[in-house]
Amino acid sequence: MTQTKSAPPPMDTAKKARIFIWVLLGVLVTIGVIWYSVFSLTKPDPTAAAPAAEAQLVRDDSHRVTAPVTEKAQLVEFLDFECEACLAAQPLVEELKKEFGDRITFVNRYFPLPSHKNSANAALAVEAAAQQGKYEQMYAKMFETQSQWGEKTDSQAPLFRTFAQELGLDLAAYDTAVADDKTKERIKKDIADGTALGVKGTPTFFLNGEMLTLNSKEQFRQLLADAAK
Repeated sequence: MTQTKSAPPPMDTAKKARIFIWVLLGVLVTIGVIWYSVFSLTKPDPTAAAPAAEAQLVRDDSHRVTAPVTEKAQLVEFLDFECEACLAAQPLVEELKKEFGDRITFVNRYFPLPSHKNSANAALAVEAAAQQGKYEQMYAKMFETQSQWGEKTDSQAPLFRTFAQELGLDLAAYDTAVADDKTKERIKKDIADGTALGVKGTPTFFLNGEMLTLNSKEQFRQLLADAAK
């Protein structure tokens, strides 16, 4: 005689509900993982450099420290006020400005290096001074005093504020500029352009758009002399 198999007992409502909830949670988790992966891949990196196609060697707000009536060439320097090599190069750069400034536009751009703890603060101070027409004075002050504040790990912002006071700046306006995100973005824009253009250290010079590899003072002067003809 063939025995008829009995049907399994019906699943109680509570058990069905528990299974449904676990399945639903699994689906939601899967969707969440997929969404996060896509979002992570596509969201912009706020610290990334500007794409090379968008990078500009000189922008409208870049600091032009010479203004020749007839421009023969442009020399762009990416610099770091805490950089000892920039300090060493600065006297020569000043000589070259005097010698060729009537034919070559000298342009300065910020490039504070992460290894220098106060280079970004120095750039902020210089840019805040620039907003009051004292860019070159604060620029010179930073290099003149680098031995006092360079290589220190604690913030030198209070010292830089005393420089602003010595230069006769409106300190309330200076403080506002230093704290303003627009001032910080102005410096970050220089860094992003420099990084996209291949700047890795300071000082880095570009003559008529070409990054220079310098071997001597004489070579540097001759390159400018040739460009200024």
